[in-house]
Amino acid sequence: MVSHAQTHRLESGGLIDRSAPLNFRFDGKTFAGFQGDTLASALIANGVKLVGRSFKYHRPRGILTSGSEEPNALVELRTGARREPNTKATTTELYDGLEAASQNRWPSLRHDLMAVNQLFSPIFVAGFYYKTFMWPAKFWEAIYEPAIRRAAGLGRAAGVADPDHYDKAWAHCDVLIAGSGPAGLAAALAAGRCGARVILCEEDFALGGRLLADGGTIDGMPAAEWISRTLAELAMLPDVRIMNRTTLFGVYDGGTYGAIERVNDHLPSPPEHQVRQRLWRIVAKRCVVAAGAIERPIVFAGNDTPGVMMASAMRTYVARYAATPAKRIALFTNNEDGWRTVETALGAGLQIVAVVDARPDVSAAHRALAAKAGFPVLNGSVAGVEGGKDGVRKILISLTGGARAEVEADGLAVSGGWNPAVGLTSYHRAQPKWQDDISAFVPDSAPPGMVAAGAANGAFGLGACMSQGFAAGAAAAQSAGHNGNAGTPPVADDEAFSLTPLWHVAGKGKAFVDYQHDVTASDIELAQREGFESVEHLKRYTTLGMATDQGKTSNVAGLAILAAVSGKSIPETGTTIYRPPYVPVAIGAFAGHHRDENFHATRLTPSHHWAAEQGAVFVDTGLWKRAQWYPRAGEKDWLESVTREVKAVRSGVGFCDVSTLGKIDVHGPDAGAFLDRVYINTFSNLAVGKARYGLMLREDGMVYDDGTTSRLAEDHYFLTTTTAKAGPVMQHLEFCRQVLFPQLDVQLTSVSDQWAQFSIAGPKTRDLLREMIDPAEDLSNEAFPFMGAREVSLRGGIRARLFRISFSGEMAFEISVPARYGDALVRNLMLAGKQFGVTPYGTEALGVMRIEKGHVAGPELNGTTTAADLGLGKMMSTKKDFIGRVMAGREALAAADRQVVVGIKPTDKKRRLRSGAHVIPKGELPGSANDQGYVTSVCFSPTLDQWIGLALVERGRERIGEIVHADDPLRGEDYDVELCNPVFYDPDGGRQRG
Repeated sequence: MVSHAQTHRLESGGLIDRSAPLNFRFDGKTFAGFQGDTLASALIANGVKLVGRSFKYHRPRGILTSGSEEPNALVELRTGARREPNTKATTTELYDGLEAASQNRWPSLRHDLMAVNQLFSPIFVAGFYYKTFMWPAKFWEAIYEPAIRRAAGLGRAAGVADPDHYDKAWAHCDVLIAGSGPAGLAAALAAGRCGARVILCEEDFALGGRLLADGGTIDGMPAAEWISRTLAELAMLPDVRIMNRTTLFGVYDGGTYGAIERVNDHLPSPPEHQVRQRLWRIVAKRCVVAAGAIERPIVFAGNDTPGVMMASAMRTYVARYAATPAKRIALFTNNEDGWRTVETALGAGLQIVAVVDARPDVSAAHRALAAKAGFPVLNGSVAGVEGGKDGVRKILISLTGGARAEVEADGLAVSGGWNPAVGLTSYHRAQPKWQDDISAFVPDSAPPGMVAAGAANGAFGLGACMSQGFAAGAAAAQSAGHNGNAGTPPVADDEAFSLTPLWHVAGKGKAFVDYQHDVTASDIELAQREGFESVEHLKRYTTLGMATDQGKTSNVAGLAILAAVSGKSIPETGTTIYRPPYVPVAIGAFAGHHRDENFHATRLTPSHHWAAEQGAVFVDTGLWKRAQWYPRAGEKDWLESVTREVKAVRSGVGFCDVSTLGKIDVHGPDAGAFLDRVYINTFSNLAVGKARYGLMLREDGMVYDDGTTSRLAEDHYFLTTTTAKAGPVMQHLEFCRQVLFPQLDVQLTSVSDQWAQFSIAGPKTRDLLREMIDPAEDLSNEAFPFMGAREVSLRGGIRARLFRISFSGEMAFEISVPARYGDALVRNLMLAGKQFGVTPYGTEALGVMRIEKGHVAGPELNGTTTAADLGLGKMMSTKKDFIGRVMAGREALAAADRQVVVGIKPTDKKRRLRSGAHVIPKGELPGSANDQGYVTSVCFSPTLDQWIGLALVERGRERIGEIVHADDPLRGEDYDVELCNPVFYDPDGGRQRG
């Protein structure tokens, strides 16, 4: 559907580019705008007043502000995978084809059935969720909670993966400036002239801040010309960087600041190979906060009616965007600045129907302006607004002295004064102070190295902004070590400013303090009556200031109302703690490229590319991509592939890439003594050319890691760890070497990436190896027995290491070559093994064979088991000391009723086992009182033709043959299993020694 023309667009003026028309859609209707518009200004230009619904009551809401403080105009931007909820229309730069939709309404914005909530407003008061939905109790899970969850939230997330990319970057500077208004530009000019490295961040796409709407005269020239000249000079300074579309959102330790740059948010989608947003960590020696101030509303009945708008926002839309929020405007103000909106509106040819000024005295100049334009100046306050989803119709006025008046208007501009943007200066638990002459909080203490200037420091006059900003920039540059000539500061006059504080006008109807969370003045009064007088308690009880705008337009008014009903002053009432981020930041920006496959670095095994050619299915094992299984044509699922691989190894020969194991060279005269202290068993007496299985404990006596260690020379050991503990074990050993045993002459070198290692297993292993290894090498059982280890020569002369080690229970060797030969080795294994039916196998088949053989692995080495729990207690030497020995002897770790490793198998051979199932005595009810352990590892055993597993069970070894119950509440399964010997296959070890 195509909308009407831009009925509320001025024929001339503004900073929009009328030569660049744009089309966009809102709630399915097509509208027109111009380059330079925001979504909010374009909607206003098209006469759209209703843009959203409130969170709790679903009241109709219009645009309130023109900046990032906007609480009402939140939309879903874009569609499909790029749909982004809760996007502020006031900061969304218009682009051709923009697609936006209102949110938090059903079935439509104009006809929202959830508006029925307004009928229940007497129930939905402050803290209603603590007082309701308590009876009957069984209704909570069945009815109340699901209904509340469906009603909660505002917009809808895309529900699918974000197709865009995000980036993270670092920047360093001497002076960081937040804001490009008059104070910010003046600060950048001074610091840049002094020779400092300057970064200026501006959240808007255009530079100039309030100068873009309010104008003024600086150095005798119009503000627009001064901005242009200043930007040209800054562009010529070599160390000044201006970052528009970038918001400083956080202050952190060590002079580090967080900023979010919306790199391509102003486009439908980012160009190819470009990011959507970039998160900056900026390290600055000094920071000048020139973030301006936020105009605050006045709380009165009906103040949320579409068409009620902040006075500064109204003149921004008129002056900057040539868009008219209303044709017949009334102003409600308590300060001098509000009258600037009158001047702007009259200059654009709009009608002012009345000005309601709460101050007892209005300047003669303004009264003369009113007389000339023919509108009344009423001393009093707005008591209410009549209107609805189509906007304001009538304004109800309470005059000083008690009389009443009414004016008809289609728009109401409100100015309750200005609050300096103290967010950034109040991080690090800094507290702002109250300044009576502007009735606002201003920065007091601030994070180290930070200073505020201009309106952010409570100086609202243009001249004061210029002078403060320039002085702050020059001082920041000098304190950072740059003493260049800052030159002459810009000069401008200060506008008159006077204010009579007015926070809340009593009246009939709901008067909103927090627009987004529907917090009313009466909610704050109720919370105070119920004892929530602390501002922190008030915030959480009423949710005041907890919405996406973080209370930028509501917090001070809320504090003032709380102070009034508490009988305190506003500074006595205090403020809540300020915490970043200052504006919402997408989680994707915090993650950057660290998502999906880029969540962490990916490590590829030496055989990865070959395995990919074979169609292997890969699994993430820490940082590694490991082949999980190798499917063949006709195999219907993973289990069929894994079963084939296991059978091939058991009957013939297969190989698996085990290069991911940690590998550490241990050198030195004291290498054996060192290993004796870190392992529970002895290695100093290991013969050269032999390997031994070892177990490490933590200091607390729990098992840390296991692996094999081979002695290649008198002073040279080659140690392997599990894949998961490759890094941590290296760190642990270095700590032991450097801190615990510095007197030992030993050196450690991580060689995990230097060697490609393959396990070759099965009855035909020697046949395959003889095709690969120099015939002069004797591989017989006598010359190369089980647990033997030595260097050998491959055909072609390459030196390799060969270890007679078996994790599968079959006769097996592990062959290790320099990593650069890994790919060639795996291809030659396939060629040489073709005549023996060689089969590559993955980690699943490896896991099946280790369970059949009863070998423990990660699920059993879980940080809570001792050597005795794993059935390895006899390995613990009684003739030497080692890490963890004393603590392993604690009473609880030696208790007879500890959970120990046993085998399990279902009494029904067709039954599938599940890891994680709890072990319960047969005939007992599941529950913590009867829980005796759990299943750690399971697999389907092709050898036994049934599911088997390992479990940790109380007194398990004493109960071999007992039938117990396995309960799996997560999957809703339960069945009987038999406790058995954990070694299911070849218990005497004949096959691996053959």
